[in-house]
Amino acid sequence: MLSGDPLALVHGLTPGRSVVRLPFLKPGDTPSSLDHARDHFMRPLRDLRISVTDRCNFRCPYCMPKEVFGANYAFLPPGSVLSDDELVRLARVFVRAGVTKLRITGGEPLIRKGITTLIARLAGIPDVHDLSLTTNAWFLARLAPELAGAGLHRINVSLDALSDGVFGRMNGRGLTVARVLEGIEAALAAHLTVKVNMVVQRGVNEEEILPMARFFRERGVTLRFIEYMDVGNSNGWKMDQVVPARDIVRRIETEHRLEPLEPNYRGEVAARYRYVGTDIEIGLISSVTEPFCSSCHRARLSADGKLYTCLFAASGTDLREPLRSGASDQEMFDLVSRVWRMRTDRYSDERTERLLAGETRPKVEMSYIGG
Repeated sequence: MLSGDPLALVHGLTPGRSVVRLPFLKPGDTPSSLDHARDHFMRPLRDLRISVTDRCNFRCPYCMPKEVFGANYAFLPPGSVLSDDELVRLARVFVRAGVTKLRITGGEPLIRKGITTLIARLAGIPDVHDLSLTTNAWFLARLAPELAGAGLHRINVSLDALSDGVFGRMNGRGLTVARVLEGIEAALAAHLTVKVNMVVQRGVNEEEILPMARFFRERGVTLRFIEYMDVGNSNGWKMDQVVPARDIVRRIETEHRLEPLEPNYRGEVAARYRYVGTDIEIGLISSVTEPFCSSCHRARLSADGKLYTCLFAASGTDLREPLRSGASDQEMFDLVSRVWRMRTDRYSDERTERLLAGETRPKVEMSYIGG
């Protein structure tokens, strides 16, 4: 931990020191007797991102650049991808470990065959209080009513520009924005809660900040601005391409006054603001300039069954092999709990130090674990 960090003081950690321990265990406790896991820094496991496919119909340069993910790219073979039964079983294990929120991701999750059936099964798991899905919305217009009927609560739509020219470059396919907007309207008509996520890159789409803010403010839809992050190894990330969240706020306030809001819950990713005099919000996800590692309670499950405890992780823990080799639910629960309790991830807190030291390391691609 960095010196001065209150968690470091509470738990007796010193900068640069790695301590392997289970600080919350009491005498007599065993991993299988505790149903809510906490990690090395006492962060609970509350949110599971489930990637249902590593494939996508877009080729966004910051996620799946077409130069890397071309026609001959080796995506996961069908037999490697977890089945609906396996996904539901693992979701139940994670819920027992403390998860209350499930988010379906990809790749592009709406290209998975039978996605609405899977949603319905996940929605039926007791103690899942929030079931959402992140999509590029290309197939959303026709699927929105089915998704709502299956029990989906929320949709997060990735949309980085309203200009067809900018949007076409950012999706890597030259696709125009009208079909995405149709998908958003269909989701709203189906009474799904909709948030729109915009990744902002300097020199690429920063001039779209105000047009996006105006457009979604008029429609009462929450727009979330995401700082361009160094996820994966193939997007050519550079710090000077990051537009800090505070600069985004200043730009919006040239047209509309904003007031900060308190978080809805501990560990909420986005800093929330409201347009003064309205109930319409924006959010800022500032993983680069204002990291939130200390309150991160998210785990990620890849389409082929690997558990990642950080968006910037280099490797994951294989859950598919023991699952398919006959492990019991209790054994899977013990494995998930053990992995989470050993978690020490705080990459975003350490990013600047790593950059200054010239340190590089491989990281899992965002398209593989869904961001």
